[in-house]
Amino acid sequence: MTSSPTVQVPDPTAGPGPRRVLVTGADSGIGKAVAVALADDAEHVAITWHEDEDGARRTADEVASHGATAHVLHLDLTDPTSAPGVVDDAVTAMGGIDAVVLNAGTGTSTPLLDLTWQQWRDVLAVDLDGAFLCLQRTARHLVDQGTGGRIVAITSVHEHAPRVGSAPYCAAKGGLGLLVKVAALELAEHGITVNAVAPGEIATPMTGQEDQSPFEGAARPGVPLGRPGDAREVAAVVRLLCGPDGGYVTGASWAVDGGMLTMGPMAGSHLQSDDWRRP
Repeated sequence: MTSSPTVQVPDPTAGPGPRRVLVTGADSGIGKAVAVALADDAEHVAITWHEDEDGARRTADEVASHGATAHVLHLDLTDPTSAPGVVDDAVTAMGGIDAVVLNAGTGTSTPLLDLTWQQWRDVLAVDLDGAFLCLQRTARHLVDQGTGGRIVAITSVHEHAPRVGSAPYCAAKGGLGLLVKVAALELAEHGITVNAVAPGEIATPMTGQEDQSPFEGAARPGVPLGRPGDAREVAAVVRLLCGPDGGYVTGASWAVDGGMLTMGPMAGSHLQSDDWRRP
């Protein structure tokens, strides 16, 4: 007869949030907002960058201003096999790890028939392969520590819904969403929660809206709330999932999209042109 595993149950009153956090792709946008939000409760925040080291240093300065020690590391997920070593370096620098936020990502805007194999692989390598290797390595550290932990993957509304011109991005985010669910099942006995946060259009450099306020003049008639999101609104959900109040949430995908995903048939029946067919 096979005995049931002993499920580890961390004390939800042990502290306000994770003390040692790794946030990938934290040089700008959502990653930066998440790193700064988690710094309010953390003692150490490790942030990674790919191309914008100056941006990562600015994030580190903000993290420090919130009272946490910042650790800046280079992570190039175009070579996903480099990810485990960077996770190890972050864990060493922080003296352990309590939470990881998998934010690093890329995309393309190319019609399916025009995609090259290399374009397909470039996006999958960063958005799915790299995320898997970061998740797996972090999970191994958390299991070895035996103290539970939090894993949050930043996916996209396109984890759930397709977008013209974004075949590899949608495939990667959809795959990451299901990876989150599998990991949630397998890691629950170790007291580790695994969730996805699925942003809609957020005013960040990735959407061409750097330094633009989503609250001023950015009308979006197709979004029920009528505007893009702010990166700090995404960060607030991540902070909830990483903190003690998120301790009974796992295997879920939290849409932070102003109601975009609910539009489905409403958007379809109200379109007035075929412009949607082009990326």
